[in-house]
Amino acid sequence: MTTTSSDKKGNARPTKESTGAVLGADASRGNIAGNPELAANDDGSLFSDALKQLDQALQHVSLEQDTLELLRAPKFVFSFSVPVRRDDGSLAVFKGYRVQYNDFCGPCKGGIRFHPSVNLDEVQSLAFWMTVKTAVVQLPFGGGKGGVICDPHNLSAREQEQICRGWIRQLARNVGPVSDVPAPDVMTNPQHMLWMLDEYEHIAGGHYPGMITGKPVGMGGSLGRTEATGYGVVYCLREALAEKGLAAADTTASVQGFGNVAQYAIEAYQQ
Repeated sequence: MTTTSSDKKGNARPTKESTGAVLGADASRGNIAGNPELAANDDGSLFSDALKQLDQALQHVSLEQDTLELLRAPKFVFSFSVPVRRDDGSLAVFKGYRVQYNDFCGPCKGGIRFHPSVNLDEVQSLAFWMTVKTAVVQLPFGGGKGGVICDPHNLSAREQEQICRGWIRQLARNVGPVSDVPAPDVMTNPQHMLWMLDEYEHIAGGHYPGMITGKPVGMGGSLGRTEATGYGVVYCLREALAEKGLAAADTTASVQGFGNVAQYAIEAYQQ
């Protein structure tokens, strides 16, 4: 695992602790050696739970020990600052993350979330699960995840745009169509992706629509992308019910929330 920070020009770079090699993971604690932010986690960390799930899955499949060890630690972890000039003239510095967990099957793939509770433990765990999800359905992608600690509800559109562009400036050399393809996630949307794409293309000096997904349909986005996650929940539910000999029409469901996933899950469930 390589951990990075920011240099004086704002570019992500390896920290002094980095060796360029994959460091060992302490599966019992869910910690990554050499990473003090993760090392603070105890047995209750989300990543510890993720590794326990990996161990449970291994009871049903045969996997070489070398492959297992590589799956216990991310390939790259980026942690950096995103300075933004607020509308009132003050300077705010937001914490940004990107974890490129594994790229065995192809470029890393995973969303970027804007939320006050974003932390490295969460981002790393989600990147691990993205690695598993893409592999299970045999998509030619690896797993990644990113985020910024912020609350879009308290930020103007201009301030959110600056966060998006700043996030890309920190990672422009480390993301792209053949290495890592970001996407929307919690409290990010097609507009955020468009700002990020524009900043990336400005830096790269070309047109690279494949560097990010979740763009507006008129700008290279995909029809059905907005509904896909919620619909997917119901498709999986229907298959699970079928295994039990039940039909969705004969059941009732309780859904928590009414966000981008929940509202379309409700729509599909009622069809």
